[in-house]
Amino acid sequence: MKSENGNQTRCRRCGATGFSMVELLIVIAIMIVLSAIAIPATTSAVANYQLTAAVNSAAGAIQSTRYQAIMHGYPYQVAFNTTNNTFQVLSEIPPATTFSNVGAAVPLSGSPITLSALTTLQLKPNGSVSAVVGAMNFTISYRGKTKMLTVSNYGSISVQ
Repeated sequence: MKSENGNQTRCRRCGATGFSMVELLIVIAIMIVLSAIAIPATTSAVANYQLTAAVNSAAGAIQSTRYQAIMHGYPYQVAFNTTNNTFQVLSEIPPATTFSNVGAAVPLSGSPITLSALTTLQLKPNGSVSAVVGAMNFTISYRGKTKMLTVSNYGSISVQ
């Protein structure tokens, strides 16, 4: 059928647009499968980032405190507390004979990490490091993942 201006008129039923129910169900099924794959991978990646952040925080605390000891010329300590997962920097400013806190305790992470053992490292003005409490290595864990920090006698830190 032609209209007055010569164009074909459309059939109302012939060009129906939209999606069928089967097409919608297929798209929803694909989205569910992709979500089932992506959510565990994302959760695992976030756990790795949280653990790495806590490890970097501990390593940074050790390195910056060692630098402070070298720069100021007197001993410092870094005490890692397993109860509340914090570290505390202490210094022994001459003529003092005991260590006193420098600021407040700092959390290693905003996430519920776990430290393996109480550890206090003493950092001397010559750059050497020794364990006063615990050992020269400790682990940090988060959601089943664990990393070990090992500190050498001269402040080199390795993470495994």
